[in-house]
Amino acid sequence: MSFSELQVGQEHEASFTVSDDMVKTFAEITGDKNPVHLDEDYARNTRFKKRICHGMLVASLISKVLGMDFPGPGTILVKQQLVYRAPVFVGETVKVHVKVIEKKEEKHRVVLSTNVLKADGTVAIEGQAEVFLEQ
Repeated sequence: MSFSELQVGQEHEASFTVSDDMVKTFAEITGDKNPVHLDEDYARNTRFKKRICHGMLVASLISKVLGMDFPGPGTILVKQQLVYRAPVFVGETVKVHVKVIEKKEEKHRVVLSTNVLKADGTVAIEGQAEVFLEQ
């Protein structure tokens, strides 16, 4: 989608299930092998009572949406703010909700709200991103 096609208020949603394989692969790639993500016995004795996904793994789903879906290919992330509000558990389905909140005509930049919601509507990640679009 081009810069001129985007309108303030426009929205997009995409759903993802964060699988065990995704968590294990993310741990291998990043080296973050915190047992709260990988070890069911360890996680059982935490406040969460079961394994949680890496926060940055869940946040990376925002990057997928911005770069591939909305606005889509050619989108360059220049700024991102994230607040982690609730854990996402391994095997849980989340929805990435993106909304255009501002257009900066002079720099071809768009400010987006980028929230990740759990199935019950709980906000897992509250975020905002600024992206650059070539066109």
